[in-house]
Amino acid sequence: MNITVIGRGNLGGGLADLWERAGHQVARLGRDGGAVGATETVLLAVPGTEVASALSSVTGLKGKTVLDATNRYGDAQPPAGFSSNAEYVKSVTGGPTAKAFSTNFAALFGQIAEARVRPSNLWSGDDGARSVVAQLSIDAGYDAVRLGDLSMAATQEGMAATMFAIAQSGLGQFVYRMAAPEQL
Repeated sequence: MNITVIGRGNLGGGLADLWERAGHQVARLGRDGGAVGATETVLLAVPGTEVASALSSVTGLKGKTVLDATNRYGDAQPPAGFSSNAEYVKSVTGGPTAKAFSTNFAALFGQIAEARVRPSNLWSGDDGARSVVAQLSIDAGYDAVRLGDLSMAATQEGMAATMFAIAQSGLGQFVYRMAAPEQL
């Protein structure tokens, strides 16, 4: 798969590394933006307050499948008129959109391959993004667990505070596993 990652930080850079090791072609864009070209899939991994700015610096996004890995912290709000960053992303790109990889700690990406069982990657989004999320989750060492359609992206974005509260309460950064009883 040809993937463009917008954001070179821990999350974007970490996933780009994992996907390259899995055999994908990955282009990396930073603050200067650029063009996505023939890319099939785009990962948006910028601070949640920088979504509009990041998307405005990139060309060729129309119709692409976009995985939005952004989060909102504190009292940060999504762009005006939208309940989530992911819904705003879809309004700009017009293609299948998913909120994915936003509830995983990027600092642990290097340890995922050693996990005794595959941890989960929560996602919400369009049916048209399902196969991409499933494949890229597996290739990063996770199992995709769907939270619902794109209307659930706001709920997922709100989970960032919960994830950090758990980590700061003594557990530290962690992975999680959600599985049906027959998978136990």
